[in-house]
Amino acid sequence: MSITATMVKELRDASGAGMMDAKKALTETNGDMEAAIDWLRTKGLAKAAKKSGRTAAEGLVGIAVEGGVGVAIEVNSETDFVARNAEFQSMVSDIAKAAVGAADMEALKAADLGGRTVEAVLTDKIATVGENMTLRRMVRIEGETVAAYVHNAVSEGLGKIGVLVALKGADNGIGKQIAMHIAATNPASLSEADLDPALVEREKAVLTEQARESGKPEQVIEKMIVGRMNKFYEEVTLLKQKFVINPDLTVGKAAAEAGVEVLGFARLAVGEGIEKVEEDFAAEVAKTAGL
Repeated sequence: MSITATMVKELRDASGAGMMDAKKALTETNGDMEAAIDWLRTKGLAKAAKKSGRTAAEGLVGIAVEGGVGVAIEVNSETDFVARNAEFQSMVSDIAKAAVGAADMEALKAADLGGRTVEAVLTDKIATVGENMTLRRMVRIEGETVAAYVHNAVSEGLGKIGVLVALKGADNGIGKQIAMHIAATNPASLSEADLDPALVEREKAVLTEQARESGKPEQVIEKMIVGRMNKFYEEVTLLKQKFVINPDLTVGKAAAEAGVEVLGFARLAVGEGIEKVEEDFAAEVAKTAGL
């Protein structure tokens, strides 16, 4: 397979590796991007975390909680100018409240919002503002109680990162602390049992190859893998992570000491996974002004 300059650039952006290392990784893996990242990690030439999750679009996350139900939505806009507009913020807040009674995205689009559907309200706002907007995601969780936290809040329930935490038991303030922890650490799952098996196998394969690079016997490598996988679980699963409020405890232990059980969580960050063409500030102003 021919390795193009575009492919090399994409891999460099995702891994932080040098140009020649990126090209060699793609050559060795026949152009498979994920396999190339794993190859670079095995050789110690890339960071474990890819950059593809960075915020790359504008808009807001809105959250709403009623009793034991919590919802978070993401509405994207083309520019931050629109995201800071009071009318846009009011619309996102209203959509979040409407989402409490919706089972999924299709139900939310059809939900009533002042006598019109949510989808119609969004379409009208696009026509009025002259900028594309998208109701991109909705997540819903339930528990005996639901705690919420918004990071970089522009007003109540609106910001760049929204977190919901479902609890079993009476929340005495631990819920918001855990939500703040999730905003900061972005865990992959609640526990080891909830992790995507493909993610686990991929990590195990990378760690195995790294261990074999050391030249140690297979029986030693097996023990190394067990230890490294346990460390991996401590890094990516919420209940095993060190609690940012008190690093002497895991999140699971802190919740237990507070008399609650964490049933689940949801975290939305504006623009996760969306690629955005970078523009200079003058171009963004010109676009917004319709020039």
